[in-house]
Amino acid sequence: MPSVTLENRTLHFEDVGEGTPVLLLHGFPLSSESFWPQLERPPRGARLIVPDHQGFGRSPPGDEPFTMEQLALDALRLLDAMHLGSVVVGGVSMGGYASMALARLDPSRARALVLIDTQHGADDDAAQARREATALEVEAKGAAVVAEAMLPKLFAPSVLPATRERIDRIMRAQRPASIAAASRGMARRRDSGDVLAHHAGPCLIVVGAQDTLTPPAKARAMAERMKDAELEVIDGAGHLSNLEQPDAFNAAVERLLRRLP
Repeated sequence: MPSVTLENRTLHFEDVGEGTPVLLLHGFPLSSESFWPQLERPPRGARLIVPDHQGFGRSPPGDEPFTMEQLALDALRLLDAMHLGSVVVGGVSMGGYASMALARLDPSRARALVLIDTQHGADDDAAQARREATALEVEAKGAAVVAEAMLPKLFAPSVLPATRERIDRIMRAQRPASIAAASRGMARRRDSGDVLAHHAGPCLIVVGAQDTLTPPAKARAMAERMKDAELEVIDGAGHLSNLEQPDAFNAAVERLLRRLP
């Protein structure tokens, strides 16, 4: 797994496939491994660049506060280190929040967006309180508590047992302090409706038909704000549609890539 040094720390990432660079940002509380079907068989015409966020996977924690803007800055610095300019930027759930933050910080770097099982809105007071409770609980009891709480909510009933088990293992392997920091960082994120409205390029919005965390209605709300958005609702998938139905997900990405000038 290659790595780059960003200021005072290291960011590890995967780099597979050939073609249009596609930056994919993972969800909470996971790692780049959560894109394993795509890393094993990238969409045709795509060069996938998939980092571990600070404190997750093989990337050590950073000194900076964990915010969506910091994840976006890390991604931009990674692209700079790889001498890549404008790329397709996408992410799952929390990775989608970071993708929209990147498009806010430097719109010129987001040639297109791929927003997967995510939403543009900020947390209300109740959601912020739930994220703080999650942070406190994982600090007290470890990563297993968040894995046990989240696993039943992530998938459609038809998910393969091996997929469920692998995601459970990935969540349990993450650092409790990083999980807590990420939970608080998501609670503080900004509404990104303005980012979507001003995005000049195409956007692919992917959502599992059985996603109960960010359901299809929220995906449609994002699409309605955009000038050039394609909405892909994937049957037989919940909140991790790229894992549950990788062929349908890859096909949607390939269609987006063919649309690029």
